[in-house]
Amino acid sequence: MTTWFRTYYEDEDLWLYFEADDEGWAARQVEVRGQDPRPVTAVSLEEVLHLRDRDDLAAMAQYERQFGVLAEGHMDGWRNQPQAAEISVEEFERLWAEARRTLGGSA
Repeated sequence: MTTWFRTYYEDEDLWLYFEADDEGWAARQVEVRGQDPRPVTAVSLEEVLHLRDRDDLAAMAQYERQFGVLAEGHMDGWRNQPQAAEISVEEFERLWAEARRTLGGSA
């Protein structure tokens, strides 16, 4: 079952929002700085895999500069992170669309 949740990294004043697939891996990720609520990351596993399979390293590097790097590893244990909470799919989709607009890509 797909899960949407958020966590907070106090040291970096960074909110992390995830869409985790039914196997517990990050499918999409949005990061927003707390003091200036500007999105800094909006990355998609589907897009990363597409680039890996069909483009070159330069295209992947450009994507990472524009949209960031997807978290690696299983999302188990997210509930133990600071200020962790499940969020609705609607909240995640709103954040995703806003982040992609801000970072210069389509939602």
